[in-house]
Amino acid sequence: MMSSDKPAILGGIPVRAAEPVWPPCDAWLSELFAQFANDGSWGRYHGPHCPALVEALRELHQVPHVALTCSGSFGVELALRSLKLPAGSEVILSAYDYKPNFTTVLELGLRPVLVDIDPLTGQMDVSQLPDACSPTTSAVLASHLQGSLVDMRAVREFADANRLAVIEDACQMLGGTVQGRMAGTWGDVGVLSFGGSKLITAGRGGAVLTSRDDIAQRIKLSTQRGNDIYPLSEMQAAVLLPQLQQLDAAKGERIRTVASMMPSLANATGLTPFACSLSNSQPDYYKLGFRYSASQWGDVSRDDFCAAMQAEFIPLAEGFRGLHLIHAKSRFRTVGDLPHATLADCDVVAVHHPFLTSPGAAGEWERALGRIRSHAAEISHFRRGC
Repeated sequence: MMSSDKPAILGGIPVRAAEPVWPPCDAWLSELFAQFANDGSWGRYHGPHCPALVEALRELHQVPHVALTCSGSFGVELALRSLKLPAGSEVILSAYDYKPNFTTVLELGLRPVLVDIDPLTGQMDVSQLPDACSPTTSAVLASHLQGSLVDMRAVREFADANRLAVIEDACQMLGGTVQGRMAGTWGDVGVLSFGGSKLITAGRGGAVLTSRDDIAQRIKLSTQRGNDIYPLSEMQAAVLLPQLQQLDAAKGERIRTVASMMPSLANATGLTPFACSLSNSQPDYYKLGFRYSASQWGDVSRDDFCAAMQAEFIPLAEGFRGLHLIHAKSRFRTVGDLPHATLADCDVVAVHHPFLTSPGAAGEWERALGRIRSHAAEISHFRRGC
């Protein structure tokens, strides 16, 4: 008979019955697709759903202009295009960021300047902005990642003092608040994502937010060429609206689960969550990120630790690659050696949000960690084929 505390990766019974389901399989979805079949709205260029989603996003973010688009990644491109940055000018971003942000800057004929991350928050180290700035710097691209927040007040103050534009990538932070404002509203342009894994999803899609009339007009000129050439469909908008209405409730569940996980994390040396100490702020948790120290887990490698958690049906995975480690050095400039981003490249792990709204998630998390710690040596030997 198998021991009840034996990790699933070693043949034990997983702590969860199955992997969390995402996207959700809710009754309203079946009803909505039946409605599409009856009213034909799924196949229309123009209908009620996109305007309703635009209005809901305007109200949530308290901004006058919202443009729907085909993806969050393209939303970043659209944001950069709308700022009319000089060719060859520099854009500052974190060295630990979503790769398409870097490649989009390059694609538009701009030059990335990479700053390090704060080792406690995992976010852009805003104290390095002065050293990153040069006479050709034109913008800062700040991304909120893995359950923590960039100090946007500091970014905004620096940018205003140096006449720089700000793009705020809130693709992982829909509904979060940053220093008293909704994530995505500190920048000249903010970007949201509705991709397949995001907090609300239509499989693909995104939105661009701005309070500036000139930027909104440039976005319109970029996308409206007799028709919207980078659209979010009526069907996608209709699927997103009910999820947006449920966002606050789901956010509350995630926040409560994360709070319940903290006691076990306090005792789990070597697995440190990213901090968020900004006043008047509340992140949402598309992902909850951690720094993982293999030496504190019996030398179980990061890959093996993630595999062991996944075997328990807990969706934990490695973080991003450091941008400076995967691109030719001739393509960017850096501030210093980027030691913290280099470390993040090999030690960050993150759990995906569907787990955080699962009943009993905190207890399952604690039990899985206990199993892995108790059997660390066996996991290491098993994974190495010893």
